[in-house]
Amino acid sequence: MSFRMASLLVHNEHIPVAARNALRAAQESAREGRVELLESAARIIHREIGVACPDARELVDLHPSECDS
Repeated sequence: MSFRMASLLVHNEHIPVAARNALRAAQESAREGRVELLESAARIIHREIGVACPDARELVDLHPSECDS
């Protein structure tokens, strides 16, 4: 079993509900749909909380260098 930050964020009340929902769905989804859901959560965290894009991606276990401009 490996530690994932995203699994903790699901329970953090400071994370927007939409991002938590996307993270929950990613945990339950097939591998094919997981990345899209994690990207959605990262975008929400970036937009609504103001976390820098690379940091938001890293928080949800995505590669931080793949931010849109």
